[in-house]
Amino acid sequence: MSANLGHLPATASSFTAFVGRQFTTPKPLPANLDLSHQVAVITGANAGLGFESGRQLLRANLAHLILAVRSRSRGDAAAQTLRAEFPGAEISVWLLDMLDYTSIKAFAERCAHAPRIDMVILNAGLQKVPYTTAPETGHEVTIQVNYLSTALLSYLLIPVLKSHSQKPREGNSRPIVLSVVGSDMMYSVEKINTDSPIISAYDGEAAYEPQKMYAESKFLLCFFIERLSRTVEPGEVLINMPNPGLTAGTSFFSARSAVVRTLARVGQAILARSLEVSATIYVDAATSCGPETHGSFLSEWAVAPFPPMWYTPQGKEFGERLWNETLVELDLAGH
Repeated sequence: MSANLGHLPATASSFTAFVGRQFTTPKPLPANLDLSHQVAVITGANAGLGFESGRQLLRANLAHLILAVRSRSRGDAAAQTLRAEFPGAEISVWLLDMLDYTSIKAFAERCAHAPRIDMVILNAGLQKVPYTTAPETGHEVTIQVNYLSTALLSYLLIPVLKSHSQKPREGNSRPIVLSVVGSDMMYSVEKINTDSPIISAYDGEAAYEPQKMYAESKFLLCFFIERLSRTVEPGEVLINMPNPGLTAGTSFFSARSAVVRTLARVGQAILARSLEVSATIYVDAATSCGPETHGSFLSEWAVAPFPPMWYTPQGKEFGERLWNETLVELDLAGH
């Protein structure tokens, strides 16, 4: 488990470490992976890594893929492509707006009424340019979607997936898996907020920088998801955080300036993994990883350390404050 890796050298944020991770030899998916009868839910599934991971699950005979998307037209187009490639599978499109708490709660409720769910991959996320606030909450959009809304959906899904785990699931003896996509960019966060409140400290345009805010959002998410994992046994719902690394063919840099996009294309040409390779990290986390990954950050198909400060007394205190503040922010305290 990541919680037990505090003894490793704190070098993950270095460029050398990043390059080393990018050139790790990919771990092939098991040749005998068979997901017959199983049902998977993927958010942000109409393009990029969400779409490709869904395709790979279908190649392993997944019976039913639920594409959770914000845009009905884009979701339908993605589903049409996959239905043509996998005519024997059931492919559904469910709407989910990660900027709308009502939509998130309705989506969790819909999952509760699904006949079966075997795995959920929370892939939806963004890096926003320019500085933008969420209409409902007033928080900066990157923090809203990547952290607060993902935390809310993760929290709401725990009782839903626990309930599904009590049902017979033909062809699957594994626990239900909730994979919440993380990022090794969290290693670049150099200090924690020792003052309260934590969340509102990210509001305000003055010091906004898109890449830094993305890293901060994934840093907060790592702390929250690890804490959430302590509320459920891995035999009921196995929770992990796969990191796809730098990946070509995604829209990650699409909102940045022309200069940044050009530099990103050069960097991706040298360092990036393909969509096909990075998606196997999601699929591996959702279909092959065991209880040793519960509450853990996964990078390069293996359990990896949390940010160094997670292991410090200050980090522990920060994590508890963040957990409690987030529950209050999301109106979940006492639930």
